[in-house]
Amino acid sequence: MDIRSIRKLIEIVEESNIAEIEIKEGEHTVRITRNKEPIIMQTAAPQAMQFQTAPLASPTPPAQVGASETPTPAVDTGKKITSPMVGTFYAAPSPDAPPFAKVGQKINIGDTLCIIEAMKIMNPIEAEVSGTIKQILVQNGEPVEYGQTLFIIE
Repeated sequence: MDIRSIRKLIEIVEESNIAEIEIKEGEHTVRITRNKEPIIMQTAAPQAMQFQTAPLASPTPPAQVGASETPTPAVDTGKKITSPMVGTFYAAPSPDAPPFAKVGQKINIGDTLCIIEAMKIMNPIEAEVSGTIKQILVQNGEPVEYGQTLFIIE
């Protein structure tokens, strides 16, 4: 893993509400935390490189992640489509293209609902169920976390 990839990971952590991320690539492991602990890159060699970022002025506690991002009413009905990874949410394939999904749109299993960019890789998120989109809980270009609810499908 090169230093540019590590810097991109640090940017993703700083721009999102996640507290920690760990990436394993072959023999290399990179762990980035938002608290005051140092960011450590471990290799198979006995040496370890340390990177440290400045702590944020007021980090969001993990229990409140997503609570302040988009105020939406609590929804108990419907199937939740969640993010399978940390990254940036994109509603359309390009800035000038129409969105993949809109509220009220009928969808089928396998339909692309959005794209999540993680480490410069565009990952299409497909519908796991058929139905109608009841809510879209994320705005275009917003950072998302693993397990964060993106869509509610009826």
